[in-house]
Amino acid sequence: MTGQRSSLREVALGRRSFTFARASLYGFLVLMAVSWVYILAGGNSGLDDLFSGRAWDNAANFVRQLLGLDAGLSGGGRPAFLDLGRWVETGKLAYQTLLMSVLAISFAGLGVLLTFLPAARNVSNGELGGRPSAGLGALYLVLRLFFAVTRAVPELVWAMVIVFFLSPGVLPGAVALGLHNYGIVGKLSAEVVENMDPGPARALRSAGAGNLQMLAYGIIPQAMPQFLTYLLYRWEVVIRTTVVVGFVSAGGLGREFRLSLSFFQYTDVALIILWYLVLVVAVDLLSAGLRRMVRVG
Repeated sequence: MTGQRSSLREVALGRRSFTFARASLYGFLVLMAVSWVYILAGGNSGLDDLFSGRAWDNAANFVRQLLGLDAGLSGGGRPAFLDLGRWVETGKLAYQTLLMSVLAISFAGLGVLLTFLPAARNVSNGELGGRPSAGLGALYLVLRLFFAVTRAVPELVWAMVIVFFLSPGVLPGAVALGLHNYGIVGKLSAEVVENMDPGPARALRSAGAGNLQMLAYGIIPQAMPQFLTYLLYRWEVVIRTTVVVGFVSAGGLGREFRLSLSFFQYTDVALIILWYLVLVVAVDLLSAGLRRMVRVG
């Protein structure tokens, strides 16, 4: 009888240990195996081309053109990345690219700062000690829907739409990047509020604090560091994504990158890649420093 109970207990513990996370892991492994079977068995997977000598020869030729080692294919002359004048010209475009990223993350940050609190469920339904209302509930649904729409549409699609009614340049690219990142940072910031400790806000409410006082002293101080961290992380992503929106004439280095590729000016492409490397490293270092300041503060 004791042995039967212990075996039943082991079966129950085994069932309990089969959690959602473990089921997700098993499902991922099965999907990965099925995907590789499809790739290896499919006739047009393109996997053979990856290991073909012709593909690697083409890659080597392209690298030689980027470095200006193949004068016949790169147009001859001095490579652009060895010309100081070309560095200055593309440096102005790099400044526009940096300006586009700063404007984009500023648009996104300002929009999120104004809307992420009512987009949190525990603020709209009064779980933090406030008074629930139908208006706050409707506003919550509208904001969450807007977050979903803006982050679901890729930056390139936003730029293609916006460039139709704004003249090509830095502004349409910044608006497109800002819209997409508004949805991402907004959702993350609202979830920070939903997962925060409700104790300080409820204590303020029970002490007679009003709604604005509860938000200013009980919710925002807890949510603000995480909001700034998310915003800085997204800025690092935005500086890389500017090349994508530049392909639709949104200005900066991305537009020049597309033109250089179209005219087979490969050493100019190499110079633009170098400028992107400089911008990415600079923004990453600056963002890391600002995040440390946020954590310390």
